Amino acid sequence: MPLRLPDFPLVSAGPAAEGCRARGFGSYQQVAIWALQLPYGRGADREDLAILGESRGTCSTKHALLARLAREHGVDIELVLGIYLMGGHNTEGVGAVLAAHGLTAIPEAHCVLRWHGQFIDLTRPGAREPSFIHEERIRPEDIVTHKVSVHRRFMAQWIATQLPGWTLDSVWGVREACIAALAQS
Repeated sequence: MPLRLPDFPLVSAGPAAEGCRARGFGSYQQVAIWALQLPYGRGADREDLAILGESRGTCSTKHALLARLAREHGVDIELVLGIYLMGGHNTEGVGAVLAAHGLTAIPEAHCVLRWHGQFIDLTRPGAREPSFIHEERIRPEDIVTHKVSVHRRFMAQWIATQLPGWTLDSVWGVREACIAALAQS
C-alpha cells in the first residue's frame, strides 16, 4: 500500500531512525504505513517518539514522528499544524458529544504532513482532506507545548465572537470529551 510520500531506507543515526530500526522497520514507507494503522489514542507521553513504545498515537505524534524521521534523512516533509471547525459532519464520533452541549462545531487543532504541496493525513485510514481556517508549519518538538498554546489562543478568540457566555475551560472540556469519543470510535 504505497502512500503519497517518498520512500527511502532508514540510515540516519538520529533517535527516530534508531527507534524505528529497533522495531524492525527498514524504510520510511514502512513506518508511514505502520503509523497509519496504529490505533488512535493518546499515550502517556505526548512526545513523538513515545508512539514507538506505546503502539498508539494521535495526529500529532504520528505525523511528528514521520516529520522527525524525514528531517533526520534530509528530506523536507513539512509538519503542519492546522485549526479547523470540528463537527459531526467532518469528524466521525464527535457529533453526539457536541450536540449534548448544544454545539455543532468547535475549533480543533490537527497535525498533518505536507509534501510537494499535498496534505497527507495518516491519523486514521480514510481521513478526509482538512479544511483549515488557520495553518502553520511547526517542528516535531512543537507538538507538546506550542500546538496547545496556538490551539487555546485560537479557541479563546473564537469563543469571544461565536459563543458569548462560554469560557475557554468549558469549551476545552467539551473538546476533551470529543477526543475521548474519537479514541472509542
